[in-house]
Amino acid sequence: MRTGFKSVERGLEAGFPLRLYHKAKRLFWDPAALDFTQDQATYEALDPRAQDLLLRLTSLFLGGEEAVTLDLLPLVRVVAQEGRLEEEMYLTTFLLEEAKHVEFFARFLEEVASAKGGLAHYHGPHYRRIFHELLPEAMGRLEQDPSPRAQVEAALTYNVVVEGVLAETGYQGFFQAAERLRARGLDLPGTLAGVAHIKQDESRHIAYGLFLIARHLGEDPGLWSVVEARLNLLLPEALGVVQELFAAYPEGMPLEIALEEFLAYAMGQFSSRMRVLERARSLGPGALEGLVG
Repeated sequence: MRTGFKSVERGLEAGFPLRLYHKAKRLFWDPAALDFTQDQATYEALDPRAQDLLLRLTSLFLGGEEAVTLDLLPLVRVVAQEGRLEEEMYLTTFLLEEAKHVEFFARFLEEVASAKGGLAHYHGPHYRRIFHELLPEAMGRLEQDPSPRAQVEAALTYNVVVEGVLAETGYQGFFQAAERLRARGLDLPGTLAGVAHIKQDESRHIAYGLFLIARHLGEDPGLWSVVEARLNLLLPEALGVVQELFAAYPEGMPLEIALEEFLAYAMGQFSSRMRVLERARSLGPGALEGLVG
């Protein structure tokens, strides 16, 4: 039985989650408003190998975005059950944004690449390990086990590795490919506009995940061993996804994208998240100050 309303009795708490919520409102965008006319013409002008790379990248993104859309609800329920109103308010925008990301990449496949379905063969063993097993297991566990340990493992899987390493690295790949194409007089304006919006969304998602982990570390520094163990499990799988992408092109990656550059970017993203988490061991959620305006 409900006994009262926090917003009535104490008002909203003007902290980090509410700032994320307000920023999400300010930066709202609609995938249906993007114009893919030039993108379609550019795609049709590409050689088959470059087309295949864009199809492969998009299939990885679309599957991943569908997974995170489906898998987020257990965390929303846990936060709601704990009475964390401001965090739940932010997570409503989070879920909507994941749905918009699915819409964006589905639009790209259908309207730019004229492809719909039949792309699962682009998903390798490491990709399936993360998105078919580790992610849904970690998030689904929250339904029966809302403990701090389970929440930390879920946020590490979802926000730190899936979004903070894999997605961010993939977006970098999209931008690199677009730069190579622009040098040839070809452009993907609608695609790049959408990816730029998605990167902004993901930066808030990652910030929230780091906030959640920092909050729990501030309450129980002993959870650091959970952080280390989970990341030791996840990082090889994430780097394996990157290696699978390049292994698909043994004669060389289309558009002259280098494996070393991709791996270095992925490790740089991982290292930046780790620095925040290490600060959170002593500062708690205060370690997140400066991550969002």
